[in-house]
Amino acid sequence: MGCSNTIDPSPSIFKVNLDWSANNAGRFEMKIALKQIVVPPGSQILIEDISWSIYEQILADLGDDRSTRANYARGVLEILNPLPEHEDDKVMLGDFIKVILEELDLEFRSLGSTTFKRQDMDAGVEADDCFYIANEPKIRGKKRIDLETDPPPDLAIEIDITSRTTLKNYLVLGVKEVWKFNGETLSIYRLEGGEYIRSNMSFWFPGLSLTQMIPEYLERSRIEGRNTTMKQFRGWVRQQIESNR
Repeated sequence: MGCSNTIDPSPSIFKVNLDWSANNAGRFEMKIALKQIVVPPGSQILIEDISWSIYEQILADLGDDRSTRANYARGVLEILNPLPEHEDDKVMLGDFIKVILEELDLEFRSLGSTTFKRQDMDAGVEADDCFYIANEPKIRGKKRIDLETDPPPDLAIEIDITSRTTLKNYLVLGVKEVWKFNGETLSIYRLEGGEYIRSNMSFWFPGLSLTQMIPEYLERSRIEGRNTTMKQFRGWVRQQIESNR
């Protein structure tokens, strides 16, 4: 089956042309409103042959106050709705990173699931969380980030329980490091020589065995609670920093 899409002047209405059979003998056309698309928690949909203009209109129509996330790369749009445990892990992992940055006395800016996109690279992504670290001074105080002129985040976080976003989305935008957590394992990918290399050590936090310890502390938080776990984690980070001096 072949599929092509055009946009109707009315907001959120998409015209879909479908062909079937080997010689395309059959053909029909239908219109789908964005509000007709239901993505249950823990699910995703992939829509192919989406132009950049349609992608931008979808973002505008979805708005900022939403539970779904939208990622785009070279004509393919992914819309997903995270599970509750996805959100729990996202918040805890982001808090762990903030603790490390505070203990290292590094200025940073967390922009959550901000949409980052570049038309010239035909890509857009909404990470679960993202951090500006080395590039933080370049975007400090800015209300809007434009990757045409501003640098990308230094670190992006993906919770892989729901999302199937590939590293290619981040590669084309030039994000230096991506963390992916699948509910059990933390994988760190560092951008080196134009490709992502999986590593046991973060470029930003050398000397900290995070792929081992963060999953352990995440599991503790489910048993002992958030505050108790964060205090323990902060103590571990301080101990590691002191021992590495």
